[in-house]
Amino acid sequence: MLRVLGSHKRLCNGVTRREALVAGGLSLFGLTLGDHLRAAQTPAPSAGKHFGKAKNCILLYLYGSPSQLELADLKLDAPVEIRGELKGIKSTLPGCDVCELLPHTAKVMDRVTVVRSMTHKYPIHGVAYATTGVPEIDVAMELSPHDAKHWPFIGSVVSYLEKQKGKGGPVPNNIALPFPFSSKRKGEVPRAGPYPAYLGSAYHPHFTEFIGTANRKITKTLTTDTIEFDEPYVGIDRDARFTLGEATRLPDELTVDRLDGRKSLLQQFEDARRKRERFAETDPFRAAAYSMIGNETIRTALDVRKESPKLRDQYGHTLFGQSCLTARRLVEAGSKFVTVFWDEFGLAGSGWDTHWEHYPRMKNELMPGFDKGFAGLIADLDARGMLDETLVVVLSEHGRTPKITTGKGGGRDHWSQAYTTLFAGGGTARGKVVGKTDNIGGTVTDTPVSPKDVLATVYHLLGYPADSLLTDRQNRPYPLTADAQVRDELLG
Repeated sequence: MLRVLGSHKRLCNGVTRREALVAGGLSLFGLTLGDHLRAAQTPAPSAGKHFGKAKNCILLYLYGSPSQLELADLKLDAPVEIRGELKGIKSTLPGCDVCELLPHTAKVMDRVTVVRSMTHKYPIHGVAYATTGVPEIDVAMELSPHDAKHWPFIGSVVSYLEKQKGKGGPVPNNIALPFPFSSKRKGEVPRAGPYPAYLGSAYHPHFTEFIGTANRKITKTLTTDTIEFDEPYVGIDRDARFTLGEATRLPDELTVDRLDGRKSLLQQFEDARRKRERFAETDPFRAAAYSMIGNETIRTALDVRKESPKLRDQYGHTLFGQSCLTARRLVEAGSKFVTVFWDEFGLAGSGWDTHWEHYPRMKNELMPGFDKGFAGLIADLDARGMLDETLVVVLSEHGRTPKITTGKGGGRDHWSQAYTTLFAGGGTARGKVVGKTDNIGGTVTDTPVSPKDVLATVYHLLGYPADSLLTDRQNRPYPLTADAQVRDELLG
């Protein structure tokens, strides 16, 4: 646990001088002394309640946000303009039907905790709000990854805390697939979200790059424009794989082939060593990148082609499915935190952002790939005896409107008052439904859960105390999350 040093002398109001110093520092970032004291008075769950149960975590982030009414909070008795055209099917979790487009997921729901009562006040694409401790968000911040008000991505926090413990290995503790976030959409600036903020570049996620070819075409609509293009989230070739991203790729003058056989091997490593030392002084992230040169453990974990054809088929030959399989290989190789983004591809406003052609996209693009990828991951982890120690979290920034719109092809718009998330393994309950919504899936009626509660619970399961503090490069303190609590309802 990280603390601001100082004496234990108490002030006249009973607050210790240390608490006042910490709270004073936090107030610089929007938290008051009252906020700090309320957090301090909230009893922390006992360490025995699965604290530290998760050895590692795989975050599956569905950018754009799936509809809760077509995931695991179906309202089959609602009017057709609410329930839509898809039917439900029974799952292995009693009382939790899932969409008919999720037959594989239906078979693993007995190992899943479903939270139907997610809620917050920001119906925007708040990737940063969902994945960081930042107390507030707005559209301008979401479109500005370098805004000084941002807080660090959960994967960056995990990497930071592991370094404070002196823990690390050949595989980084913060890896993200399948490519740098928000880099494959056209026409707009990158979005905020998975970045280290005040922690500094040393804790930037290590993004992979996708090497492969899409073998399926799809049409997407944005307002009035409909475009057809090759879509890797629908299908990819069997030779597809992942490599280290641009920041962690070997320099042009030092290729893997040359490392393996050229006479200049020693000279190349000496050149790389000098570059690493130079970058260590000015750019710790690039220094870490260069330290991975020749790292066979990482290269092997990223090469999903080494898995059997049968297992690869189980995950599905889509960008999401093979990313999920690679994520399992990475945590198995020792990474603490791996993120798989279902990102926008081609058009901005794609991913799970179904304002238009909601049902055609659900049927032809989105649900089949998620179904096999998610179910394949849960079944594979369980079969290997890894699920109890691997936390799997399915997040998005919000849900979708209960009522279907009359836009082109029909759609569901942004809705943050009530939505659904999924959890499995790592100390969460096997087969449980948390929370309820009203009869149209629009309002939480029982056990509201905030995105910050989810982060606090993940940190708890990974073994980080709720009162841990982060520090920026000026040694100023920040909490892990603001106004959050560990949710015992999710724990097994």
